[in-house]
Amino acid sequence: MSHDAARNLPALPTVTYYSAPRFWDKLTRAARKAGRDVVEKALWLYFAAQRPETPKWAKVTVYAALGYLIMPLDTVPDVAPVAGFADDLGVLAVAVATIAAYIDANVKARTAQVLARWFH
Repeated sequence: MSHDAARNLPALPTVTYYSAPRFWDKLTRAARKAGRDVVEKALWLYFAAQRPETPKWAKVTVYAALGYLIMPLDTVPDVAPVAGFADDLGVLAVAVATIAAYIDANVKARTAQVLARWFH
């Protein structure tokens, strides 16, 4: 799908559900349970979306993925042992692959700082 076509799509529920406070609340509460891989990808996306160089279509991709992460109801409940965050990781991984060009060294450094505090 072209970026122009994506712009004409109706808002996704996960995009409208996303907010920075909800994101940080969920991530800080569930970081250890979600695991380092989920947290790392979520932070890459979050920090990439903060970059002014990141285009709107990429930010929509990020906010859809992060919205899915923080939604209280998802495909596999986050409280399920082992598999709880597997669906979230899949969604985040696709979003990371989609916007990889905007995940630069600065984004990775900012993420590493947060990970060092949370997973020491």
